Amino acid sequence: MNVLHRRLCRSAGWAERMHQQVLPWALEDVDLGGDVLEIGPGYGVTTRWLVERAGSLTAAEVDRRLAKDLGAEMGHRVEVRAADGAALPFADASFDTVVCFTVLHHVPSPDHQDRLFAEAARVLRPGGTFAGSDSRRSLRFRLLHVGDTMVVVDPRTLPDRLHGAGFGDATTDAGERSFRFRARR
Repeated sequence: MNVLHRRLCRSAGWAERMHQQVLPWALEDVDLGGDVLEIGPGYGVTTRWLVERAGSLTAAEVDRRLAKDLGAEMGHRVEVRAADGAALPFADASFDTVVCFTVLHHVPSPDHQDRLFAEAARVLRPGGTFAGSDSRRSLRFRLLHVGDTMVVVDPRTLPDRLHGAGFGDATTDAGERSFRFRARR
């Protein structure tokens, strides 16, 4: 991520927006009481919100430095693993819920995104939910990502991609600046 993007993702304003608006909306009616896996926690803004609500929380972060820092911050409250969401180091059917927020557009290709979706399906228990949110394309969004990986997911085609990865009941719902998704295993 570029310097401006890194600064934004660590800011109090971003945390407030995520905690007050995006996360409650994205996870409305999602049961977080069991074993929850968060893919791509980055600097931990979403993890700090989830740890207060999840039964047991595990996080998989591709950036080893970020994973190490988040693990040190969270201590025993969250198991943090340095891992690619497209190659998760967990057994089949390990989690009740898998979530990810503002991560999908950072995954380097649609094929890699599809592998992440397949891995989310693989590690979910039958009846489990995959849920989250990502940003919608806009001029502001493009400017924020100058020099970054930015592979925007089209919320209109995401349900078909999730079905192809092994999910059922896949839906998306678009908000003003982002969209949320849900799928069941």
